[in-house]
Formats: sequence, structure tokens, C-alpha cells
Amino acid sequence: MHSDLSPHLHTDACNAVIAQLHSCHQQYPWLKFTGRCNAIDHEMRVCLKGEYEANRKKNRQHAQERKRRLASSP
Repeated sequence: MHSDLSPHLHTDACNAVIAQLHSCHQQYPWLKFTGRCNAIDHEMRVCLKGEYEANRKKNRQHAQERKRRLASSP
């Protein structure tokens, strides 16, 4: 299962892929079950994973900075 697909949570690039996936699901309501939209779904998952990793890296750096500030304060 993937994360919430709300537009305010993702970058413009991922939002474009998410919109393509929704469009594919609307155009092919039955063929989506046979794999018609799988390539777009895979592309979306790759994009979401990239966002997740970038956020993780940013949060890790923020935590390390906070630890340094707390260690240096008396």
C-alpha cells in the first residue's frame, strides 16, 4: 500500500504521475485489473519512494544538527 496521494503532500512531478494513474484508472475501469496501468503505478511508486528518501535524509540532518546544538549548550 502506498502513502496518502493528496496533492499537497507531494512534489509537482509526483502529482503529475498520480494524475496519470487516476486518469488511467478512469479510462480503463476493467483493464486496470489486468495490468493496463501497472507501468504508471510502478513509476508512481518510484517517485513516492524518492520523496520518502529525500524527506528521511532531510529529517536525519535536522536531528543531527539538533543533537550538536544540545551537546554544545551548557
